[in-house]
This record gives sequence, structure tokens and C-alpha cells, in this order.
Amino acid sequence: MDPANVNLYLVGFMGTGKTTVGRAVAHRLHFKALDSDYEIEKQQGKSIPEIFAQDGEPAFRAMERAFIEGGHPAQGTLVACGGGLVIQPGMLDLLQSRGVVVCLHATLETILARTSRQRTRPLLAVENPEERIRTLYAAREPIYKKAGTVILTDARPLQEIVAHVIRVWRRDAPDFARENP
Repeated sequence: MDPANVNLYLVGFMGTGKTTVGRAVAHRLHFKALDSDYEIEKQQGKSIPEIFAQDGEPAFRAMERAFIEGGHPAQGTLVACGGGLVIQPGMLDLLQSRGVVVCLHATLETILARTSRQRTRPLLAVENPEERIRTLYAAREPIYKKAGTVILTDARPLQEIVAHVIRVWRRDAPDFARENP
């Protein structure tokens, strides 16, 4: 496999900038940019909140797995993964078998500020979204930190984050290509 075409997967908690950073990185690398949540919404013809309400979270998680297993190109693609995708058993290994994984990270305060403006997150459709975020963050953080290089997105200009992600991908893609001919 040509290292220049090794897929890149951005993982991390909601509100860390995966979609925004992903679009900018994909543009710079001339990759196709995909957001796993958006692609699932397109396939299902309904929003993530509707999928959660009608089919349940386990069905949504199965849709995420199917998307990663074969619902996107195997090369030349950047996938911004939904926040809960990588925490499912076996998903980190699956992602790492398909490309370079980079984890975007932000402080709890930044995540609270960024997600408080959004009403489209089914896991936050609870009486106390801040408490829900704190609980999810505490449970997921150890998994995110094992996912790959962790890049902090707090109070950094977008282009600086993009450049850092690209440096990590350029460093790791040749090893991935060698191990997966």
C-alpha cells in the first residue's frame, strides 16, 4: 500500500473538533472526508437522534461497526468517527487495522462549552447534560488515550491542529503501509 493513501481516522469525545479538523486535514491531503455519523444518517434516511429513539443505541453501534468494516473507501479517506465509536469492544483494533488513528482531545470545560450550543446529540438529551458529559468523559477518556497519538484542541488555531494531525499521519502512515502491504 502506498503510504500517501493510508486512511486516517479521527477519534475522541464529542466536541473535540473531529469533523471540523477532519474536513481541513482531508482538504490538505486531497482525501475524501467522511463523518461516520453523517454517513449513517444518509444510509438510514434519519437523524442520529431518530435512530437512537426508534432503534436504540445498540442498533446504532452496529451501524457504526458496519460502516467501519466496509462502508467507506479503504484508501485515501479521512473518517471523523462519532464520539462513542471507538469505545465499543474491538473497534479500536478494527480502526487500527484500517489506517492511522489520531485522537483529538479537549478539556472538560471546553467540551461543555462546545456541546452546550448543540441540540442534536442524543446522549445529551437528559435532564442534566453537564453531569452526563462528566460521566461519559470519565468512562471514555482511558480508551481515547489508548487510541493513538492524542492532540489537544483547546485554545489552538485550527491550522495549527491541522498541521499537527498531518505531521502525525505522515509519521505513522509509512509504518502502517509496510505492515499492511
